[in-house]
Amino acid sequence: MLNIGFIGAGTTGTALSRLLSGKGYRIVAVSSRSLSSAEKLAGAVSGCRVFDSNQGEADTTELVFVTTPDDFIAPVVSQIQWHPGQSVVHCSGAESTDILEPARKAGAIVGAFHPLQSFASVKRAMENIAGSTFAIEAEEPLLSILKQIVATLGGNVIELKAGDKVAYHAAAVIACNYLVTLEKLAADLWQTFSIPPNLAIRALMPLVRGTLNNIETVGIPQCLTGPIARGDSGTVKKHLDALQKISPALLSTYKELGRQTIPISIAKGKINEAQARELEIVLS
Repeated sequence: MLNIGFIGAGTTGTALSRLLSGKGYRIVAVSSRSLSSAEKLAGAVSGCRVFDSNQGEADTTELVFVTTPDDFIAPVVSQIQWHPGQSVVHCSGAESTDILEPARKAGAIVGAFHPLQSFASVKRAMENIAGSTFAIEAEEPLLSILKQIVATLGGNVIELKAGDKVAYHAAAVIACNYLVTLEKLAADLWQTFSIPPNLAIRALMPLVRGTLNNIETVGIPQCLTGPIARGDSGTVKKHLDALQKISPALLSTYKELGRQTIPISIAKGKINEAQARELEIVLS
């Protein structure tokens, strides 16, 4: 069993260290810009020691997870004296292993290990991680070690090349972060008929959960519902007219989402070419 350490004691580092410790992995060291965060992590992980320098943490461990914010990965890694045979892994979704080049040049084995999950808090991250997909970029023998970690956490693995990471992360942002934005936009519209945001979100969440369930169980494109799925250009036109009056800033977003939805509706097979053209005209 490897001695594992974490540089960075934020949500990701704390959640992963606690999960791995609970599965029997030896988490022996942590360092962080925030000493209090490092102490809090170590207090929740048996046998974990706090170091006041990243070098001290790296000198103590065989597998180092760098769980700092993305912008700090490169400077942190470049300031540490790594040694041959050591494994250095970052948890960024957008960055490839190229950012770990100083460690590679020193003889370390480098990898990237990104849990495709929303880490809103340590508690939520620990609850949601099972069943999640992990994007891994690494070579053997580190690749097998990371795959085993994923299996232990109850996750699934996809292997990525360096050139895949940015598109992969952009897709994650669309699916996760911008879903939050869409719900905020929808809730804002409810305020135009005097429903406050908290009640709007409460009312909309069963619809969102039902949609997600349909995506998972029925699949795209067959799960698509609504006016564009029916070719109902009249309803779409009413939406546009209403938005022009009450929320004109939302018009361009609604139109673009609508245009992107037309091909899905065509693929579902419920509208014909004439209906699709009419929708395109209304949304142009």
